[in-house]
Amino acid sequence: MALRPIVTYPEKVLAEKSQPVPAVNDDVRKLLDDMAETMYAAPGIGLAAIQVGVPLRVVVIDLQDEQQPTGVLEFINPEIVEREGEIWYEEGCLSVPGITEEVQRSARVTVRALDRNGKSFELKADGLLAVCCQHEFDHLEGVLFIDRLSRLKRKMALRHYDPDAPPPEHDRPAL
Repeated sequence: MALRPIVTYPEKVLAEKSQPVPAVNDDVRKLLDDMAETMYAAPGIGLAAIQVGVPLRVVVIDLQDEQQPTGVLEFINPEIVEREGEIWYEEGCLSVPGITEEVQRSARVTVRALDRNGKSFELKADGLLAVCCQHEFDHLEGVLFIDRLSRLKRKMALRHYDPDAPPPEHDRPAL
């Protein structure tokens, strides 16, 4: 495993759509391991491959709480197949350090993806896990959480943006 540098806004790669993983192999498993190590070191609770400069549809998430006691969740070629309800959640992002804003998301989602062995699975998520899935899967489409803000809120949020700023001090780690 190796730490990889996290790409920060306004790097253009973050706006690119990630490509599907054609086959799950040792290179993809190494990427998953590297991403998890990078996410933990940041520290964060989610990371998409594009955030480490790899334009593949790969995501890791670890809420590190009772909602997800099994450790890191790995998603290859994920898609949201069902959405329900709505929730507002204050989000931050490892690729947009120092900024947090409330974003509206679906309160519950059903996700379909491949695991590290290439086996398909479905996951029903709600609350923070649902928010995190949507936030990370947005990265795969080239969408940042600040892209979901109104023009005015985005302008205000970015007014003092510094890509080298440390993450904000609060009880919610960056996604």
